[in-house]
Amino acid sequence: MVVDLGYGDAGKGTVVDWLCATRPVHTVVRFNGGAQAAHNVVLPDGRQHTFAQFGAGTFRPGVRTHLARQQVVDPLALAAEADHLASAGVPDALDRLTVDGEALLATPYHRAANRLREKARGAGRHGSCGLGVGESVRYGLAHPDEAPRVADCRDPELLRRRLTVLRERLTAELGPLYAPPVADCLPAFTGFADRVTIVDRSYLAGVLRAGTCVFEGAQGVLLDEWHGFHPYTTWSTTTFANAEALLAEAGAAGSAYRLGVLRTVTTRHGPGPLVTEDRTLPLTDPRNPTNPWQGRFRFGHFDAVAHRYALAVAGGVDGLALTHLDLTRPDPAGPDSARPALRLCRRYEDVDRLPTGPPGDLDRQAALTARLLRTRPVYDAPPTDWPAAVAEALAAPVVLTSHGPTAADKQEHGLPAPDPLPAPTGDLIRQQT
Repeated sequence: MVVDLGYGDAGKGTVVDWLCATRPVHTVVRFNGGAQAAHNVVLPDGRQHTFAQFGAGTFRPGVRTHLARQQVVDPLALAAEADHLASAGVPDALDRLTVDGEALLATPYHRAANRLREKARGAGRHGSCGLGVGESVRYGLAHPDEAPRVADCRDPELLRRRLTVLRERLTAELGPLYAPPVADCLPAFTGFADRVTIVDRSYLAGVLRAGTCVFEGAQGVLLDEWHGFHPYTTWSTTTFANAEALLAEAGAAGSAYRLGVLRTVTTRHGPGPLVTEDRTLPLTDPRNPTNPWQGRFRFGHFDAVAHRYALAVAGGVDGLALTHLDLTRPDPAGPDSARPALRLCRRYEDVDRLPTGPPGDLDRQAALTARLLRTRPVYDAPPTDWPAAVAEALAAPVVLTSHGPTAADKQEHGLPAPDPLPAPTGDLIRQQT
């Protein structure tokens, strides 16, 4: 299970790609978020793709993707992503995809409503990606028996009714939506159902028997809907909880290795607390540019206080993957002195450990947000050994380090290999066929 212990963008995609390159991975399971995910993978030959809904192991031949029911599925964005993968030499991405029929659909109406709500917040924007993922969850919670779901795409008349009701409700609440008529959307959604394999929740148990799976999380624990710093959060559970629930249902509870991913710099795309932000750091990220919805991509020194909080609310990890070590320099006066002198924050002026509590108390989370917006970091000197310093600060071993964007830039430090795999069962082979 691969989960980001920050605000997202720590390198989950490159870590999943490395796992799929070095292990006999059968399927990558996506278990939260939706088309707003941006997991960048770069191959040594220069090919690159930003994985949103497909698993980040899709460049590896034969590795499948399963979108679990907690995923929000956007068929239009999925088709565009499949086209880009085909242009990058992966023509069979859709053939290697299965989707749980219970997953919510993201539609043009959700996207339009999302953007209207975010614009209405003015200077108080939350940093939404503007793709309608949270709006889909919002509507699904309010209307659980009427929200459009993946399985509905196999029934054009049912889907037409649900899309019509959806559009009418959102229009009544927010005003006219900048979105196409329902009749224009139906062919794309029914075509999606004809092209991909839609399964029920029992399917995953067979996949787990067939081989090693990587559960690929989206966004970051510090953005979690219940544990993140409200209101600058996502409509998604970003901890290990969804993956653990899927494993328990499949009779495989407790069987997964918990891998947390972190950058040597703590980053955030959009507004909200970033205690260690340092606008003098000469850093850029070409794959996370400023955009009209999230705004500026922000950089800060390594925030061990925030990451300790993420570890606590996520229930701990078995190991850490530390990325972007190419940005560090062991000797501030050495030959790489053009690099920034990245520092490590072990405590804030008023606290060295953030309080945690049971999920669901958004008032408590909002009060924590207000506190973080007021506090200031206290820094150590730049570490000379970053993996050792991070392991000590977070009381968790660093088992994978990354010094660049490709799988070849990774170095393993004691990450256990998976157990020997059984051959696929006949039932699973028939189901996949």
